[in-house]
Amino acid sequence: MSDRPRPAPAPGGRVRAFHRTPGRTYPVVVRAEGVYLWDAGGKRYLDGASGALVANIGHGRADVAEVAARQLRQVDFVHGSQFSSEPFERLAERLSAWVPSGAWRFFAVAGGSEATESAIKLVRQVHVERGEPQRHVILSRSTSYHGASLGALAASGMGARKTLYGPLLNEASFVKFPPPRRALPGPEDAAAVEAAILAVGPDRAAAVFLEPVIGAAAPALVPNPGYYEAVRAICDRHGVLLVFDEVMCGMGRVGRPFAFENWGAVPDAIIIGKGLAAGYAPLAGVLAGEHLVATIEQGSGSFVHGFTYAGHPGTAAVGLAVLDALESEGLVAASARLGERLLGAFCELAAATPEISEVRGVGSLLGLVLDDPEIGAPFARAGYAYAVGRVAMDLGLVVYPGTGAHDGARGDHLLVGPPFSMADAEADELVEKLGHALAMARGQMGAFQEG
Repeated sequence: MSDRPRPAPAPGGRVRAFHRTPGRTYPVVVRAEGVYLWDAGGKRYLDGASGALVANIGHGRADVAEVAARQLRQVDFVHGSQFSSEPFERLAERLSAWVPSGAWRFFAVAGGSEATESAIKLVRQVHVERGEPQRHVILSRSTSYHGASLGALAASGMGARKTLYGPLLNEASFVKFPPPRRALPGPEDAAAVEAAILAVGPDRAAAVFLEPVIGAAAPALVPNPGYYEAVRAICDRHGVLLVFDEVMCGMGRVGRPFAFENWGAVPDAIIIGKGLAAGYAPLAGVLAGEHLVATIEQGSGSFVHGFTYAGHPGTAAVGLAVLDALESEGLVAASARLGERLLGAFCELAAATPEISEVRGVGSLLGLVLDDPEIGAPFARAGYAYAVGRVAMDLGLVVYPGTGAHDGARGDHLLVGPPFSMADAEADELVEKLGHALAMARGQMGAFQEG
């Protein structure tokens, strides 16, 4: 037993907010509208990252809020093991118009990590029901991020978010393979996937989990043509299921309803979230191929899994309202146009900014890789992107900084993904402020070069 003294409880049972960085003071946002946020001091921020690529239809929409309020007044909660609700059933039907082909079932949960956990359990149970209980290994990229819960984290390859929790993760059941290298033709690059399947044993491999366009782990990395078609063929050859994680890149973010539509490969299941409810409610889920659900339906008859808030009527109603906005306002096409404008502007910015080594992306999911310009390689000490992000915040711009652009651990980067509703003048403001932030952060570069 530890002899470390325990702190005395605060008088009166005082409770304070527990933030990600407990000692940091966070601006308190009191208003949000369109592409802007205002804090309690009156400062305005341009939301260049839609929060965490969530607020796709923009902030402060009274129409969406009213839908939520109306539904909560009518039916606030039912438990999914006993009842369904009209909004959940309608949302599943509406999503049919978004998936380009095939028959699907929608399993709704409250967040992307829950959705990944659900997909992991689904593929495991499907193989057991098919009489192949030895299939339990989930394969994913060494540069990837699939969520923060332990199963989703084990499936991820983002080292900085995993190291602390290593002893809790069953790494033997979550095997990694290299991410695509865009210098190689797509089919050739996919050989790494088959090599991983063969290494673990084709009879033990359950599923391959992939982000069609990588997000937080390797900003907006888009594989070469032919890559996903080759991966699909490899999975079929070995009886392995293919799951696409579209939590960040789906729901119109890349200028199409789903990112995988850029390639000729259809997965067995699709994980969605973030933009599904656009920040107005916690909503995510799994679009499971009908063939997967039929296996369970014709076997044991029950998916051995569930969450309290799965299929919540209020969040499902919000999802419907967000789909209404996306469709009636042409926001998926707007995402594509916005992305083209920003991509061109970022390429011009890179020509004048030595630390930007690469600009990439598709639709309005865009990434800037930041390297040490003196050596043409990652900074000796990670964190330069966060320095840029802090300066940008001071200037009233929110971006999404990160590390791991090169190999999951090394390499600073910025993700940019504003609301699809962003106007041209607002896009120009984003580029201008980001350019100023990069120029101002350059004065701090020495610390990162020295390590």
